[in-house]
Amino acid sequence: MRSDTVTLPTSEMREAMAMAAVGDDVFGEDPTVNRLEEEGAALAGKEAAIFLPSGTMGNLVAVLSHTSRGDAVLLDADSHIFYYEAGGASLAGGVQLWPVSGLHRRETVKKIKDAVRPPNIHFAPARLLCLENTHNRMGGTIMHPGEQENAYDNGKELGLGIHLDGARIFNAAAALGCPVTAFTKRCDSVMFCLSKGLGAPAGSLLAGTASFVDRARQNRKLLGGGMRQSGILAAAGLLALEHRHALVEDHRRARELATGLSALAGLSVDPFPPPTNMVIVYTSETGLTPGEFCSLLENNNIKAIPFGETCVRMVTHRDIDDNDLKQVLHTIETIIKNPNS
Repeated sequence: MRSDTVTLPTSEMREAMAMAAVGDDVFGEDPTVNRLEEEGAALAGKEAAIFLPSGTMGNLVAVLSHTSRGDAVLLDADSHIFYYEAGGASLAGGVQLWPVSGLHRRETVKKIKDAVRPPNIHFAPARLLCLENTHNRMGGTIMHPGEQENAYDNGKELGLGIHLDGARIFNAAAALGCPVTAFTKRCDSVMFCLSKGLGAPAGSLLAGTASFVDRARQNRKLLGGGMRQSGILAAAGLLALEHRHALVEDHRRARELATGLSALAGLSVDPFPPPTNMVIVYTSETGLTPGEFCSLLENNNIKAIPFGETCVRMVTHRDIDDNDLKQVLHTIETIIKNPNS
């Protein structure tokens, strides 16, 4: 339960991968990749899309395609791009990442306005605003479409391009029961992962205008992301997109897990109920650190990850069923009652 990236390809995916029609994607000749890109672009309401090995590369290609060296990129201080992507935008793109504390929490528009500095030879000019939905380090929380549109409008007024790190955007759409275009129609580009929640073994899509995707294709090549006969992976990605409606079951199980954990002495869950498929459980009142708690879980063949100094993250996904949840809750109850056993 460390992440929704640990899922294994289904037998249907393996069969589709084995039988996929392929060609050289760098030459634009892989029919399965072309179909995946077309379907992904249509789902996001964009003109075009490009298939990439990972979400991290997708975000990096987006930044490279929107900016020039010496520009500034505004983003949340806890965003995946800033926190988990190895500084790639600064290293490869020569841009200044400008973290804004609590950008997604409240007063988003005001924080964007305050962060954009006036033209001055001392300042890197802000060119791009990156938002994240759902937000990983905030426990899978959702920025609602109206909130996003306000941020988009404000960013545009300030002359910013808008990129949406939508690694789990289908979770947001499933949770609110709305089309993904409710989140993506106004941004200049959106990246979404096929290997998080949707269950593909690898791959992400980056979507935008046709001219943007042309730039992205060159930047993907620059980063070594051309994968040749990648229809083998794209075949699994097509089936992953079909799985998007089943994400509601992951959310249901996350709520059930959170309810069960909250009933145990010393544990609390925040946010409660979990908005999507991430459960953030606080362990300090049990006397166990997150590391100790996770070690005891692993001794019982359950994997979770420490998520800061006071909490643990557990994630539901397609390979976790109701019986697994019962086992997890029973094991945690036993651990809480007898941590030294």
